Amino acid sequence: MSELYSLRKIYGETLVKIADKYPEIVVLDADLAKSTKTQLFAQKYPNRFFDMGIAEADMVATAAGLASCGKIPYVSSFAMFATGKCWEQVRNTIAYSKFNVKIVATHACLSVGEDGASHQACEDVAVMNVIPNMNIIVPSDDVSTRFFTEEIAKIKGPFYMRLPRSETERIYSDNKKFVFGKEEVLRDGGNVTIFSMGLMTGIAIKAADKLRKNGIKVNVVDILTVKPIDKDTIIEFLKKSGKAVVCEEHEINGCITSIISTIASMNYSSKLRSVSIADKFGQSGDWKELFSIYGLTEDNIIKNVMELEND
Repeated sequence: MSELYSLRKIYGETLVKIADKYPEIVVLDADLAKSTKTQLFAQKYPNRFFDMGIAEADMVATAAGLASCGKIPYVSSFAMFATGKCWEQVRNTIAYSKFNVKIVATHACLSVGEDGASHQACEDVAVMNVIPNMNIIVPSDDVSTRFFTEEIAKIKGPFYMRLPRSETERIYSDNKKFVFGKEEVLRDGGNVTIFSMGLMTGIAIKAADKLRKNGIKVNVVDILTVKPIDKDTIIEFLKKSGKAVVCEEHEINGCITSIISTIASMNYSSKLRSVSIADKFGQSGDWKELFSIYGLTEDNIIKNVMELEND
């Protein structure tokens, strides 16, 4: 079995690693530093860390104030709280003024597992996507998490970066360099394209490799930048294949299924299917079991690809 990586731990470790390089970085958390792994930063740089308690709206507004003074605030909590409990403050105090605040949310969607529906933010990308000036990154492995944790410090403006609770396998080579606003093509040469995001990318690759063993080639495109999304690459593959399966650990509405469907309808006629959460709340359980219950599986991806292939 391939080694598994905790993306939130990679995030915390990377903050520590880049802290001296970017002395303007400060980190804020809402009483969850042990879980989000910002405690690693707090232990080494206590004077640059602020635990705001269970007061997410105050945390976000404080981060906006720090950004107005030239700091680069990284704000962390669970995705449910980082988007749901302070959406107005994110919109009005950060995005409206284009403040240089980086919201890095962990424990997104079904990856929270046993914590249940109240903690499973399966709508987080959608509610951030509708905010003007907001940039959105969803890493798919440890390498992309490490890269974008530092990269967003270099790019001025508001960011939302989504991380899971669960661990995942490595996808990219250790020294891989990414480009913000450019998606990554992982498999090419097929008649159907799989567009995937976050944890679903590793699952999509496994599905693609199983299909290839049976003589069916598919394209796999990793949607790392959700906003601004790489329209050129998406249109290229929609034109190339004409058929696509969109895979996301997220509600079907408001995230990459909606975005890619809009691009397809405006630019090119394609047949699309979605492997996502179909307008439902989550539930308590092991995250792998939940992925199976909600159809976020290799088998379901293969089923959708085969139906398009035979259409």
